[in-house]
Amino acid sequence: MQITDYSIELRDIHLYAHHGVMPQERTIGAWFTIDIRLKINDHSCAYSDSIENTVSYADVYDIIKAEMSVPSNLLEDVCRRIMSRLFDIFTSVTDISITLTKDTPPMGGDRLSAAVTLNGKR
Repeated sequence: MQITDYSIELRDIHLYAHHGVMPQERTIGAWFTIDIRLKINDHSCAYSDSIENTVSYADVYDIIKAEMSVPSNLLEDVCRRIMSRLFDIFTSVTDISITLTKDTPPMGGDRLSAAVTLNGKR
């Protein structure tokens, strides 16, 4: 058997943050949901059963949480910052796809959310 593709995904990360263009969004804050997929070029963890041979999803979560705590006007900027940090720290990551959803944007809709998705390569 040959492993041909390896990725780590974190889904439904739910964090409170202060992103948005309108002043009240930056003051009051809102709930956000993050889904992220990291493609990794090193498959050795599947054979070694060792955390040293992979990307720790706990570390990925900590980076996401830290970047989410820095207010931004645009969700695109938050995604870019998260991707940049992950690429800098984890050299085995080759591709990242991240979707950041503002769960209740101030647009007056019932059950409305707004999301952006960025995809990046090393």
